Amino acid sequence: FFSQQPLSCLSFARKKLPDSAAMQAGQYTGNEFKDLKPAGPSALAKGGLFCFFVLTRALHPTIIDASKTLDPETGKRGIAYSNMSVVLGECVFTLIAACLMALALGGMKEIRLILDPKALKVFSGIGLMYALGDYLEMASMGALSGAAYQVLLQSKLVITALMLWYIKGAKQAGLQWNLLVLIMLSMCVYMIGGSKSGSGGAIPLMGVFNVLLKVTVSCLCAVLADKYMKDFKSLPFYVQLAQLKVVWTLTILVISFADGTTWQQGFFNGWTPAACGVFSSFIVKCWSTMAILSLLDSVLKNIGEASAVLVIYFMNVCLPMFPDKFEVPSFLAVMVVILSVTAYVGSKSVVEKAALYDKMQK
Repeated sequence: FFSQQPLSCLSFARKKLPDSAAMQAGQYTGNEFKDLKPAGPSALAKGGLFCFFVLTRALHPTIIDASKTLDPETGKRGIAYSNMSVVLGECVFTLIAACLMALALGGMKEIRLILDPKALKVFSGIGLMYALGDYLEMASMGALSGAAYQVLLQSKLVITALMLWYIKGAKQAGLQWNLLVLIMLSMCVYMIGGSKSGSGGAIPLMGVFNVLLKVTVSCLCAVLADKYMKDFKSLPFYVQLAQLKVVWTLTILVISFADGTTWQQGFFNGWTPAACGVFSSFIVKCWSTMAILSLLDSVLKNIGEASAVLVIYFMNVCLPMFPDKFEVPSFLAVMVVILSVTAYVGSKSVVEKAALYDKMQK
């Protein structure tokens, strides 16, 4: 009787006690975490952000391409306004908007945070590289179509892999290297096919070179911005953006004086409604890159960048301001680029699981 009595009493207590008392008694009920909300945005919110990301990445080069005008002497389409005028306008607008947000939300205390030398020194260096990236982007878009530009942007996967290999010693598996080579070859196929169907019949090598430089600078900026924005996470987002834009704006201003056209021909010379669209597109791109992209993981970002290629291609085919026509070889080349990028992005988890399995077998 005495040996069975404590057990029956404990069973009775577990049946009668409420969840909180049962937890104190050491019993797991399964309701302890029922009120815990999942971290990060919901699946619906992520889907909306992903679509917005793809749309902004597709519209930006498309609007720049649409702002080009036909030169009657050469018969080629080019940018009639100064490249740096729209970039400088965006930098000034963003810097003023970020400072006004700091003043409205935090008063003079947050304005003084913008001038904090420790953070300002770090973000000034990153802003300098972002400014060079903007210059290279406009220089390359002057010679390339929006679709070709977005296709060549996928080379960031190859450049990032080479950077990680050189800096961190992070090696890629054989499958991943094969997919990276496939990405490069598919980009070459698209560029060669596009040059044959386009006017002139030649690949704009300087435009391609500028894109590759732009991608290299952007990869380095992305790594540094992600690291130091987390290191200085005590600073509000708009304060960090203002610190980035200080040297960013000054660098673009210096380039605008050196390019020989921005101020010599007039800052707003050649501005059309399409050029105003480019100015607005740069603003949306800047704010979305710095704010919204932090809510998406790297897999969705890379897939979104690749998906934007297809959106741009159909925009170029369907919109009346572009001379492009639907061609099966070009469409298939775009699809090969997209599928090879998504295959490479998806291979990361497979390679990691295979490496973990091999480690457990040893």
